[in-house]
Amino acid sequence: MKTLNEIRAIHGLPFPELLFRAATVHREHWDASDIQFCTLDSIKTGACPEDCAYCPQSARYATEVKVEPLKEVGRVLAGAQIAKEGGSTRYCMGAAWREVREGAQFDAVLDMVRGVSGMGLEVCVTLGMVTEKQALQLKEAGCQVYNHNLDSSREFYEKIITTRTYDDRLATIANVRAAGLEVCSGGILGMGETLEDRVHFLHELTKLEPPPESVPINQLVSVEGTPMENAEPVPPLDFIRMIATARILFPKSRIRLSAGRTQMSDELQALAFFAGANSLFTGEKLLTTPNPGETHDHRLIESLGMRIETVAT
Repeated sequence: MKTLNEIRAIHGLPFPELLFRAATVHREHWDASDIQFCTLDSIKTGACPEDCAYCPQSARYATEVKVEPLKEVGRVLAGAQIAKEGGSTRYCMGAAWREVREGAQFDAVLDMVRGVSGMGLEVCVTLGMVTEKQALQLKEAGCQVYNHNLDSSREFYEKIITTRTYDDRLATIANVRAAGLEVCSGGILGMGETLEDRVHFLHELTKLEPPPESVPINQLVSVEGTPMENAEPVPPLDFIRMIATARILFPKSRIRLSAGRTQMSDELQALAFFAGANSLFTGEKLLTTPNPGETHDHRLIESLGMRIETVAT
């Protein structure tokens, strides 16, 4: 595990040196021409009781998000089939819940997991807090990955969320690990955090043993009605610094471009790939916020002479 000073030093390297080191690490562990496509489906939208300041799905904020109950299993499986045909090898399902509760809705999610797994897709879910027993049920149904982001540093976290603690998040990750699931855990840039917060966030991720198999790096999509509707955008090179630092710290992990890609130029995304990002969420929406869309992503990868992975690795 790297110390805070070591992470700070990596993050603060001259930009060309940082990118060179990240690209070198990337090529030691991955084929730098390959990009994994993932699709994220909001299987239950809005009316979340939590107060995450960045999230338009919180019931506490007046946003334009339309509240939708849990989707029917058949609709989810149809979406997964479309995603597979579009090149996705991982299908992620997200529900706006504080935590998983036993009952008919969780049983339906297990049916979704079985169905998507039966298509030969990697299955990832993000359902809020989960017990070890529930995580085991998900694994037995065919789930491979559980997403639970740390969001930011422990210190900054308290400024954006009061309804769930940092240790609650770490406990969920521990439950997921204990059940034998892979971990997808990352954060969000552009919420008003400092550079030091970003370093501390990465340090928190390095404390996880083993490290997360997937590290999504999100750029805040500021939504009207949330406390962060007027947040300042992240300077593009700051975003790339985080991608590159994450690649160096997590050489064997997927570093995933997640929310905020509609605000990124093709050139910036290409730079992110050079810096070590090797996965992205495709599709028209990322839960409730805009996403570039499958057609754009295919065109981008083709223009760069890169390849979409066809088999999950």
